[in-house]
Amino acid sequence: MAMAAQLLEEKLTCAICLERFRAPVTLPCGHSFCRACIQDSEDRCGAMCPVCREPFPAAGQLRRSVVLSGVLEALPAGAPAAPGPAPRPDAADPGARCPRHGRRLELFCRTEGRCACCACTVSECRGHELALLDAERRAREVQMRATLEVCRQQATQAETQLRALQEQSSHIESSACSLASVVSSKFSCLLQALKMLQDLALRDIETAKAQALDQARDEERRLRGHQEAWAGHSCRTQALLDQQDDYTFLQESQLLVPPEPLGPLTLPQWDGDQQLGHLKETLSQLGGLLLKEEGHPGASAEATASGPVEAPGPLAPVPNPVCPLRQQLWQNYRNLTFDPDSANRHLYVSLQNQQVKHRCRPRPQAGPGSFEFWQVQCTQSFRTGRHYWELHTSSHSVTLGMAYPELARRKLGPHTDNIGRGPCSWGLCIQEDGVQAWHNGKTQRLRGAPGRLLGMDLDVASGCLTFYSLEPQVQPLHTFHAVFTQPLYPVFWLLEGRTLTLRHLPGATFLPEPPAEASGLN
Repeated sequence: MAMAAQLLEEKLTCAICLERFRAPVTLPCGHSFCRACIQDSEDRCGAMCPVCREPFPAAGQLRRSVVLSGVLEALPAGAPAAPGPAPRPDAADPGARCPRHGRRLELFCRTEGRCACCACTVSECRGHELALLDAERRAREVQMRATLEVCRQQATQAETQLRALQEQSSHIESSACSLASVVSSKFSCLLQALKMLQDLALRDIETAKAQALDQARDEERRLRGHQEAWAGHSCRTQALLDQQDDYTFLQESQLLVPPEPLGPLTLPQWDGDQQLGHLKETLSQLGGLLLKEEGHPGASAEATASGPVEAPGPLAPVPNPVCPLRQQLWQNYRNLTFDPDSANRHLYVSLQNQQVKHRCRPRPQAGPGSFEFWQVQCTQSFRTGRHYWELHTSSHSVTLGMAYPELARRKLGPHTDNIGRGPCSWGLCIQEDGVQAWHNGKTQRLRGAPGRLLGMDLDVASGCLTFYSLEPQVQPLHTFHAVFTQPLYPVFWLLEGRTLTLRHLPGATFLPEPPAEASGLN
């Protein structure tokens, strides 16, 4: 009963004067006030509800609240609605009532950022921006849901960035390991090349010294012979001068012939600066090996020297990143070497028979099986199976091919090469203005411009010989189709100044050398 009496007293209390209604009127928004209180509020704050701030018509047009007036008339004047304690916060629901006035919290003061009752709007929150609790909650819920969505998006973005950072860190570790391996390989090649260069430079010095000393000894023998001849002639002349018999003097003087004149002195040829000049040039090119840019992690560092000693050979290709076609070709990779005995006198083979270069100055001697053309073939040959290898060319004007052992070594016509000129060879000629495929004297001009890195794929059983350009991307250049009946040797032609380097892949197969009778010497 006490609770009911308290609620009834609240309902009969004006929110402005905090006393029982006197001539109560009800606004269109549903809130009720004393007529005098609402008129006074209109004069001071305008025609807005003091509770919900909703506008209302002029107070003079408001009508009396019949129901509230009837209730007030039924209660004794000036007496409380029922005996009971003074209004206080509900102990069962302390958060639902105003701690100052003990009334239910129905509003939210946006100005002060707190919940308020109808009494607060008259005293503390007069003139503040107010809103109903449920409306304010809905507005706050919309904001919080939007904030929650932003939080989820930010968390997802942070997770994505974290994964990207972890992947980049893993890539950095892998790349650093690969770079360390490449640098170690480069310095290993440099040390090996420097050792070779040292041995050959000392050997060249010894050879030049021996030649110069041989010239000096020959000249010394000539001078000593002249010295002995003139000494003997001087003794015979003096003996005749001491001869007392005129007949003997005249007879022997007619037979006395002086030796030939001595002639100018020929000094041995020796030029120390010339010995060091070539070495300095080669060392300078070797020093540039470490700074040589590579096209990709698997690219090789090529260094071309001008003397008989070449820079270190290409580094082994690194498997990543490589296109799937090239990875498939690598399954049949073969490490090949050039045959020095087959090389033309102008072709110098070096780097453990992995590199050949065409030079203007010919070598003093050539083997019995060497080409008269500017050509060289590989030591290995293929009878069956599938085989793939790669090589790097320094420039255009080279020919890559395959040939039977019967390929002629001697020139029989005006051609500078014989790869693809007959039925026993197939060749791909790379020129500055294009590419041509040659076989049996017939040529076919091809489209495209190949890069410096090339590949050759031979499938003996299928009768296919395919040439690939590997830079900037892997693409087939041409495929020959034939029935191969004899062992096949890789053979190459180079113009002056060009260099070919066979690339070696770690773990690839080294084919055994063919028997000596396999190479044609015709």
